[in-house]
Amino acid sequence: MTITPDPIRRFVEATNAGDSEAFLGTFTDDAFLSDWGRDFHGRDGVARWNRSDNIGVQSNLRIVRIAQRDGVHHARVAVTGNGFNGEGDMAFTLYGDRIASLVIS
Repeated sequence: MTITPDPIRRFVEATNAGDSEAFLGTFTDDAFLSDWGRDFHGRDGVARWNRSDNIGVQSNLRIVRIAQRDGVHHARVAVTGNGFNGEGDMAFTLYGDRIASLVIS
């Protein structure tokens, strides 16, 4: 198992703490987020997704496993809260100490 990179660790911690400012700080300004084909662009888009599908529904995340392939970190994540509950896959592309792309499937 790959060690969880710092930006992904901070993404999980901010979500679990309900800290939207810290959560948004884990993304680049021009980040891309796709949640089962619903696409969000930039920090404003990520903030909308966060309100509707993440901290806004009191999500709690736990990384089940993570591995890196071809520069992408593939994480299996267990989610609980007042929205989606269950496990899902998240593919993170990092740029420096931030998340440049997150694809949820």
